[in-house]
Amino acid sequence: MEDQPFSFRLEKQLGSARAGVFTTPHGDILTPVFAPVGTQATVKAVSPAQLAETGANLVLANTYHLYLRPGPDLVAEHGGLHTFMQWPGPMLTDSGGFQVFSLSDTRKVDDEGVTFKSHIDGSMHRLTPELSITVQEKLGADIIMAFDECAVPDDLTYNRKSMARTHAWIERCMHVKQRPDQALFGIVQGGVFPELRRESASFIASLGLPGNAIGGLSVGETKAQMHAILEVVDPILPADKPRYLMGVGSPEDLINGILRGVDIFDCVLPTRLARHQAAFTSGGRVNLMNSANARLLQPIQEDCQCYTCRNFTRAYLRHLIIAREMLASTLISIHNIQFLITLMNNARQAILNGRFSDFSAAFLAEYKPSSRKEQA
Repeated sequence: MEDQPFSFRLEKQLGSARAGVFTTPHGDILTPVFAPVGTQATVKAVSPAQLAETGANLVLANTYHLYLRPGPDLVAEHGGLHTFMQWPGPMLTDSGGFQVFSLSDTRKVDDEGVTFKSHIDGSMHRLTPELSITVQEKLGADIIMAFDECAVPDDLTYNRKSMARTHAWIERCMHVKQRPDQALFGIVQGGVFPELRRESASFIASLGLPGNAIGGLSVGETKAQMHAILEVVDPILPADKPRYLMGVGSPEDLINGILRGVDIFDCVLPTRLARHQAAFTSGGRVNLMNSANARLLQPIQEDCQCYTCRNFTRAYLRHLIIAREMLASTLISIHNIQFLITLMNNARQAILNGRFSDFSAAFLAEYKPSSRKEQA
């Protein structure tokens, strides 16, 4: 279906947990992998050089936001996102579908596409599968996503209709796609309903695309429902193609996703938490604003090798927060991103070494997750 240079090599599998390599024009993606989100062609508060130092292997940018501002033509004039934002490694763009449904107060969905009001200036726009692909081809990411509808997860009647629409839209995306140096991923939808997810996963798998995504999760369903859906689609999606769970990034969700066959994750969570003074540790999140950190001369986490933990104390970070210095968001973002990337690297190594069951059990026993509300 797709021309090279895209290929996926599964190196080892333990149960459903997988370690692999996805080859792209801008380098290999070692999976499992977490992709920091650069919504507006920048990962918030972090420079490309700082991002590279965290070990980031894949970065996501947002089609909806870049379509509205600065526009895909300007990005194309720079030679695409890689040169526009000075990121040399693999990149992924979403289709804009989720943002249309989550950010626009006024939208009208029909079988041809979506009419929506810009959250920036109130102007009206029309986004179709064809336009989404055209925009993504101008942006130039290595991995692009089919235009889909992300519906509320618990309405069976609407999810059945929405899933059929998403399936029709992916076929339209495939028809208009022209660039062989971009890998188009289809997206499994179907809400929290196993029968719909089975149908959707079977359809998406039949298209022979270079990768497949699972959408419509982490949008209000319970963790148990998310796990159940991943277990439904795991044996259906092709084993020789990478699986991408969209918009999921809390540490416990990453490990639970790997346990259920997921290879690629993305989320705004590490930088969003950093802007709210929260940092990841192996025991759970900590609030660096708390007075207990005022005189602590230790890093966020003792064994962390990120730039922040190698050089700065919790007391200093709290001082930056109290003083409202921008550096606080940068330093905490660096730590949070590298924490997740290190977690993925360690998970990958545990799979390759045949000990992921013990690794995942130990991590989940120590890490105390926060509520779904806090993640949103």
